[in-house]
Amino acid sequence: MGETGKGFLILVCAMRGDSDSQAEKLAAKVAKLRVFKDDQGKMNLTVKDIGGSALVVSQFTLAADLRGNRPGFSTAAAPAEGERLYHLFSEALEKEGVPVANGRFGADMAVSLVNDGPVTIWMDTDQS
Repeated sequence: MGETGKGFLILVCAMRGDSDSQAEKLAAKVAKLRVFKDDQGKMNLTVKDIGGSALVVSQFTLAADLRGNRPGFSTAAAPAEGERLYHLFSEALEKEGVPVANGRFGADMAVSLVNDGPVTIWMDTDQS
């Protein structure tokens, strides 16, 4: 299974209607995010600047519709399309120069995170 040291844990959810270009654009944005501290303690460095990497995990449950008491996931991409876009995102991130490890698509996984700092960011292709 995948793991990473210093860098990103990225939970990816492909939604119905997401495109290849959106996945590639999101990967490019992630690679350029300046969220790691420089020598002055200011968030000014990218994952590449710190020699970091990314663990990319599929997480269709981020598409949860919570209008009722049981979440619905009808806005998530169909499994085959979700898997394709998940792998496309990972490959695009690697092309941006970020080493990538992956979880197993669709598997039940125990994911551990040691969050070193106060930064957790939600990114949406509609906002990138």
